[in-house]
Amino acid sequence: MTRVHQDELTLPAATLGPDDPLPVPHRLLENPFELSDEVPPQIQHGAGFGRPRSMHPYLLQNHYTRNRSPRTLPTAVLDNGYVRATFTPTLGGRLWSLIDHASGRELLHANTVLQPANLALRNAWFAGGVEWNIGTKGHAAHTMAPLHTATLTGPDGAQILRMWEFDRLRQVIFQVDACLPHDSRALQVYVRIQNPNDHDVPMYWWSNAAVPEAEDVRVLAPATQAYATSYDGAVRVVPVPVHQAVDRTWSTRSRDAADYFYDVSASPQPWIASVDGTGHGLAQASTSRLMGRKLFLWGTGPGGQRWQEWLSPGQDRGYLEIQAGLLATQFEHVMMPAGASWDWVEVYGDVAADPGQAHSTDWRAAVAHTEERIHALTGGADLNEVLARARTFADAPPEQMISLGSGWGALEARMRRASGQRWLADDGGTPFGPKTLGAEQELWAALVDDPQAAERMLAGANPLQPPPSYVTGQYWQEALAAMPPGWLRDYHLAVLAHARGADSEAEEWYRSSVDHRPSAWALRGRALIATTRGEHQLATDLLESALELTGDQPTLLLEAITAARAAGQPERALVFVDQAAPALRDHGRVRLLEGFAAVEAGERDRAEAVLEAGVEIPDLREGELALSDLWAAVHPGRPVPAHYDFRMRQEQS
Repeated sequence: MTRVHQDELTLPAATLGPDDPLPVPHRLLENPFELSDEVPPQIQHGAGFGRPRSMHPYLLQNHYTRNRSPRTLPTAVLDNGYVRATFTPTLGGRLWSLIDHASGRELLHANTVLQPANLALRNAWFAGGVEWNIGTKGHAAHTMAPLHTATLTGPDGAQILRMWEFDRLRQVIFQVDACLPHDSRALQVYVRIQNPNDHDVPMYWWSNAAVPEAEDVRVLAPATQAYATSYDGAVRVVPVPVHQAVDRTWSTRSRDAADYFYDVSASPQPWIASVDGTGHGLAQASTSRLMGRKLFLWGTGPGGQRWQEWLSPGQDRGYLEIQAGLLATQFEHVMMPAGASWDWVEVYGDVAADPGQAHSTDWRAAVAHTEERIHALTGGADLNEVLARARTFADAPPEQMISLGSGWGALEARMRRASGQRWLADDGGTPFGPKTLGAEQELWAALVDDPQAAERMLAGANPLQPPPSYVTGQYWQEALAAMPPGWLRDYHLAVLAHARGADSEAEEWYRSSVDHRPSAWALRGRALIATTRGEHQLATDLLESALELTGDQPTLLLEAITAARAAGQPERALVFVDQAAPALRDHGRVRLLEGFAAVEAGERDRAEAVLEAGVEIPDLREGELALSDLWAAVHPGRPVPAHYDFRMRQEQS
């Protein structure tokens, strides 16, 4: 009988570091996009709403480096003798490894290092495995955070691994139940999202699987067209498999990075599979609610290969991603009704196809054969029946806790009970116990339960210390407004208004906060608003004042340098660099901005020295060309060295 057992995984890992204490209430890290007129109206509609202003109240995870040392991660393992599935509960519940015992193959890109990079909605993300993305376009807020994790027993006696969390962006609850029936060759994953709100919310979900890439690997899905992107911001309709005289289902035949969102709308049981030269590889199928399928590839160009090395250093092969989502593309949202519960089943296993048939030049025949193999993988089972069985234990309470997630679900439950708002049963399948509340929730829990204690905490707060957390919503605005005025109360009211887009109101609250007691945090808030208005000189002055109050926050220094450059004062930007503490001066992004400011100030020797010494930016953003742009500015016409070349498309060269 399948049991869940706890284990450990030791590998070289970079330390994630603490969250950045400075909120980001005004923007998303994700780049904008543009749909062409040929994209169907339903996709245009879904892409036209739901995009959030920011990820507030989440804080960024950007204080990591590329210095790795051995680290041991707790894992939860399911093994039924046919398949071994290893999960990492403290890293977003990632399915780290999936081994098929019959072939002895690892079906996933199981990274041999843990190296964060700036690809997620909160910045930090790592490559490999299968991740669960909720909220909006991008790698989810919890992708490098712990989930609540427990075991329970299913109707057939097999143990189930359950992981769940409260998503603060959409204020919904999601759970992932993983199980391996005793005779199954495929991992079964039941996913449920519950909307406890009295209003509809825009919803998004994509399950992303990283799999090995090689010249003999082909990706198949039941589609004859796809919605394609190629990092130029546009989305176009292209044929499948051949586009521009190249069969794009072989990822190594594409020079540039690209996304292919396959149109699988005609399939009652959508699927996607990666098949290598021996016929083996990962297959993913689902019930019909998870209707989208996507291939992502980095491309064979120098930029794509540099990204592969950046994310999976020291490995002899790259990876590609096969993904499954709620809608046809990742640009869309769908409205989830108030009180609704959405669920589906996904299965993962070895496709075990005939390579000659799966790799046939007859696309329809290749798809038909692969679909037969996926049907065999699931034992011929109707996945809707699997879904019906999963629903019978979806609300069963966990039996044994393995690890805890955040305390935000517990705080939300406490606040909603106190205010009479809709919530889920506390004894249901996804409990958020009071023991999960921690220092981040302390002030907010006091505002709910003990206003006098909250008043003391607000009054006694040290303006030299950044607040540990933030909240969002009408309840908290009213609760804070009921407190006596003070620097921290007014600052939090400012951030709440800023996150709503009420910039004028936010500016007044920031001013009021500073009038009570100056803080770098309120000055910085005013500077963000000034930057939005194009008042770069004012933003620079405000950030300079913030740096005088606290000089140990790299984000403040970076924003001050950026503001000075935007104000046409590169010399002042260089002064900010020169006055910074040595540890901050060595920060990769500070060095980068120093190089640009030096070029703008006519100090080319200084810019050359920056590049000669080496600039490494641990949180370089996907698609960001700053390093190659600095090289071109300092050495026009000279080829960009490989270690500075992260360009994703040939046109960027």
